[in-house]
Parts: sequence; C-alpha cells; structure tokens
Amino acid sequence: MLVDTFNPFNNLMISSMVAAIPIILFLLCLTLFKMKGIYAALLNLVITFLIAMFIFNLPIGNAIGSIIQGTLQALWPIGYIIVMAVWLYKISVESGKFDVLRASITGISQDQRIQLLLIGFCFNAFLEGAAGFGVPIAICAVLLVSLGFKPLQAAMLCLIANGASGAFGAVGIPVAILGTLNLKGNVTSMDVSMMTALTLPLINFTIPFLLIFIMNGFKGIKEVFPAILVVSTTYTLTQVVFTLFLGPELADIIPSLLAMGTLALFLKKWKPKHIFLLNNQEVKVEKHTSIDVIKAWSPFYLLSLFVLIWSLPVFKNLFIQGGALAFTKLTFGIPGSTLSSSLDLINSTGTAILLAGLTTILTTPSIGVTKGSQLFAKTIKEFWIPIVMICAILGIAKLMTYAGLTNALGEAVAATGSIFPLLSPILGWVGVFMTGSVVNNNTLFAPIQATAANIIGTNPTLLVSANTVGGVMAKLISPQSIAIATAAVGETGKESELTKMTLKYSVGLLAFVCVWTFILSLFL
Repeated sequence: MLVDTFNPFNNLMISSMVAAIPIILFLLCLTLFKMKGIYAALLNLVITFLIAMFIFNLPIGNAIGSIIQGTLQALWPIGYIIVMAVWLYKISVESGKFDVLRASITGISQDQRIQLLLIGFCFNAFLEGAAGFGVPIAICAVLLVSLGFKPLQAAMLCLIANGASGAFGAVGIPVAILGTLNLKGNVTSMDVSMMTALTLPLINFTIPFLLIFIMNGFKGIKEVFPAILVVSTTYTLTQVVFTLFLGPELADIIPSLLAMGTLALFLKKWKPKHIFLLNNQEVKVEKHTSIDVIKAWSPFYLLSLFVLIWSLPVFKNLFIQGGALAFTKLTFGIPGSTLSSSLDLINSTGTAILLAGLTTILTTPSIGVTKGSQLFAKTIKEFWIPIVMICAILGIAKLMTYAGLTNALGEAVAATGSIFPLLSPILGWVGVFMTGSVVNNNTLFAPIQATAANIIGTNPTLLVSANTVGGVMAKLISPQSIAIATAAVGETGKESELTKMTLKYSVGLLAFVCVWTFILSLFL
C-alpha cells in the first residue's frame, strides 16, 4: 500500500463500497451489459485508475507505475508462457503428430467408459496442463463425439473432468501468478501449491468415479472399478507429489501422462467383462507403429523434460543473488514512481516451453523454421486480445493493492469474522464464473483473500488456495467454457441447456470446498 490510509472517508463501510466499484462494475459489464471481456477490462482499468488517484490519493506517478508494473508482469512471464504453450500445441497439430497421438489413445480400448477415462479425464488434464485456455475442452469433446458420444453429453463430461485440472492449467499459471502479487502474509505460489494438496486430492480422486456414474450409473462403476481406481489413484497421488515438492508447473502434465500410461499397461492384463458401447457399434481406429506413437508424443515429452528441469531447486539456485546466471534477471525502477519490476530472461517457464518448441521444429522435417515462425505469428495473432485483457486485469490488481482498495475490501469482508473461510471459495467461484479464467480470478481476488485472512487471524495461504479451488469449480459453467464446449461439438445456441446439465455438479463441488475449507481453518 502506497497511500496514507485505506479509509479515505473515515467510514469503513463507505470506503469499502467505493473500493468494490471496480469489481462490481467488472461483473456488471460481463453480465448485465454483456460487454466483451477486453472492453470490460479496459473500462475498469480507467475507472480504477481514477478512483485510486482522486479518492484514495495514490500519487499519479505510482498510479501510472502500477499499471506499467502490472502490464510488464502480464507480458512476462504470463503472456510469454501462454504463447509458447499454444505454439507448441499448434506445432504438434501441424506436423500430424497430434493425429497419431489421438489414435494411440482411442486404440487402447473399445469400451467407451475406458475411452472416457483416457480422453475425457487423462487427456483432458494433460491438455489443460500443456495449453489450457479452452483447448482441452474443445479437443476432448470433439474426440468423444467422434467415438459415438452425444455432443452435449461429451461437452458436459469434459467440463466436469476439467474440475480436476483447472487449478494448474497452462503450465501452472493460475497458481504461479500468485508469486507476482506480493500478497499479505508473504504468501508465495509454492505455498499455495502445497496447500492445494489438502483439498484437490479429494476432488481429483472422486471425479473419475463421477464421470463413469453419469455415463453408466453404479453398474458402470462396478464393471470398470479397477480401471477407475488405477486412474484416480495414479493421478491424485502423483499430483500431490508435484504440488508438494516441485510446484504448479507440471502438476497436470506428468500426473495425467502417468495415469494414462498406467491404465494402458493395466488394460493389457485386465479387461471389463462387458464391452460398453453407446451405439452398440465399435469405432474403427487407425493403427500406428510404436515408433510413430513415440514420435507423436515427443513434443510433450520435451515439454515435460524442460519444464521439469526449470522446476528443480538446483536449477532455480543458478538465478538467485550470487548464482551463476543471476545476471539474466533484469531489475529496474519504473520511471516517475517508487516501484520497480524485473524480467527473468531465462528463469521463466516460457523459456523451457520455447526450447521444447524449437527442438520439436528441428527434429520434424515437415515443419521447419519457416512454418514454425508462421505458427508462432498465428498464435500471437490469436492470443493478443486475451493477453491485453490480462495486462488490464493485472493493472487493476496492482492499482487496488497500492492504493489501499484491497485493504479496504479485506477489512470489510473480515467483518464476517470466523465464518469467512466458509464463504471464501464462493468469492473465487464468482470470479471465474464472470471472467472465465482462474488466472484473472486469482489476480483480482487473491489479494482480498490474503488481506482478510490476516485480519481475522486465519492462514492466508488457505484462503488463497480456497480462492483457486473454488474458482476451478466455476469453470464447469463459466460462460466462456460453455461457449467453447458448445461451439466445439457443433451445438452453438444450446449454451443454456449445457449450463443446466453441469450446474448441479459445479454447485455440489463448490459446497464441498466451502465446508472443507471451513474445517481446515479450524486447525491451520
């Protein structure tokens, strides 16, 4: 906070109501006024700037500096990671590797419950970790439809499955971004990554069972119980290890690959007694050699390898003060303000993904440098609007933090006292429902959660984690997710129908997160 007081009206209720204007207006723009996200974000950036300067008395230099700092952090590392992840995915599609990869999954079993586990859950989680931003829901829903699933059913199942991976989408950005927010209580992204291990495993373990129940009832669970158990156990336990010891970057990618591989090996020894087919008709799957399959997966092996190296403590230590590569971190003051910013030129997950992309291009004759460059340009063209939106939202978050708006809101919500942890996940749920992004939600609301936690004496890491996990439960029904899902399966115009199909699961999972967070708050 860079102002003398967060209560300019000497009345906390009035000050907090004014501080809430950017958030309330943002929600109104996206719902009542039905504005596009980019316009809503830019309008609210202007409004927040004026409130910060003229009501909360943030000096103009620091007000402009706040926006510059937020923009820089949105571009690097967040925008950098987004572009690199989607670029690698496009390289895989353009080279034909992705078609082979897809066939390697669908050819494992003809039982469509097993296919749902492999594609709807495992591959969905893998794509969420590798690319995010709607890619997994769109691709996996289309794959399931091609295998005989009804369009809206396929979309619903993929949306529900995404609840197990949304917290660590796009190489962990939703959690990693928390490290850029300077949260109260010194909450770091690693702290939140570790805290999610107290809640997400319960949800992750349950979702594969829920998917099969929706598709084939208790009978289906009974008939493929061993397969569900293999997927649930492998994915859940592996993700716990990663979130506890390595951080958020690979918390979706490696667990999903291991779950998929473990299930494939298990199916060589075990088969369900009855092959379940939705239309009583087997789907012919294109066969590929083992060498072709290995090559098809290579972009994502490389992604996992490079990101894993970047996540290792021994590698990270090269960039700390006095480390051999410390000079690659550029730190500089923002002119006209008391703020500073920094750029990690090498120690960014985006660089790890860049190396995976370059290696894939160099080892794939059908792509080449020219085609790779064209795909890179296409990726930037497609994602510049979402990145500008993230820049605006981070600018809003920085203004709210430095001008004391976050403190005012934190003091206000803390008035609910010890009951606030029960409501904390709902704030995250609302944030993702309105913005469609766990990244944007954490940027807007994590500072409020951390501030409120410090005021009421609750563990701030727990509430920031609850903001993340509660937000993920809204991805099942956020307008952005619903629009992507219906468009992918050719059912545009049936968004309300799909929303009704998934709503009860979203609310049910949210209710669990609320109660569980409250219970944890009594002990942490």
